[in-house]
Parts: sequence; C-alpha cells; structure tokens
Amino acid sequence: MFNKLSIIGSVCIALATTNLNAGNTTPGKDIVDTAVKAGAFKTLVAAVKAAGLVETLKGKGPFTVFAPTDAAFAKLPEGTIASLLKPENKKKLAKILTYHVVPGKVMAKDVKTSMVKTANGSKVSITVSDKGVKVDNAKVVKTDVVASNGVIHVIDAVILPKS
Repeated sequence: MFNKLSIIGSVCIALATTNLNAGNTTPGKDIVDTAVKAGAFKTLVAAVKAAGLVETLKGKGPFTVFAPTDAAFAKLPEGTIASLLKPENKKKLAKILTYHVVPGKVMAKDVKTSMVKTANGSKVSITVSDKGVKVDNAKVVKTDVVASNGVIHVIDAVILPKS
C-alpha cells in the first residue's frame, strides 16, 4: 500500500526544498533536494522525514507536488504541526502529505479544472479561473519548479483529505 504512496510523498519533499527565489529549474536535483535548497519548506521537509517519505520522493517519479510553504503550515491551528510530527501520528501525517502529491509530471500549462487522484487515493479539486489556480482551497502561488523526478507547484495553505 505504501509503495505508491511513498513515491508520491517524495514529490511533497521536493516541493518543500525548492528555493522560491531561484529559477524554476533545479537540474539534477530531485524533489527533496530541491525543497531543501529552497529554504521556504523547512516544515514540509521535517514532515516528510517524520512520515518516512524521503526515499519515496527521491525515487524515479515522476511526481507533481503541491508544496505548502512554511507560512502555509503556520496557518494551521496551534499545536497541529507538533502533534502530527509525533511518531504515533506517522500514518496520519503520511496520508496528509501524499494528498499533496499527484502521480506524473503536470506542468502549469496542462492544468485544467478537474478532480485529480492523489498519491493517497483521494481526489483533490483543481480549479482554474481568471483569478488563478486553486488546489482545494489553497492558491497556487508559484508554478513549474522543475526537479529531476517531477515538478513542484507552491501553494499558500496545507490541504487536507476529506476522510
């Protein structure tokens, strides 16, 4: 069950390490390395490590990761992150993180309004409008951060699976 989810989780890590101020391409760097280098995804990277998804997100892919920034994680209710990072919540954390990962490499130009199956098996709502792109209720604030094993799209909120 976690093999496919682990791969998707790797995409989340990549998004977490991408430098928001750098160009949109990180040649030779996987999603995790890209997120680490970025510096704006420290919470995401810590979560990926706690969930045991690092090796998955360093895998072949390709993955599309909707990566919440540290500021996005800061919007969660107080204590939420600390609770999720506890070893006893590893499965719950993995389920949340893999909800941010879609199998395949989907560039911004190819995104359409739809329901898309995530790495955890749930579907996420993608809405394209004249106001931009939303993933559930999170706004996409940067697109097409390319890694060697996929692409990261930066979002302004943590999205949570319905169940």
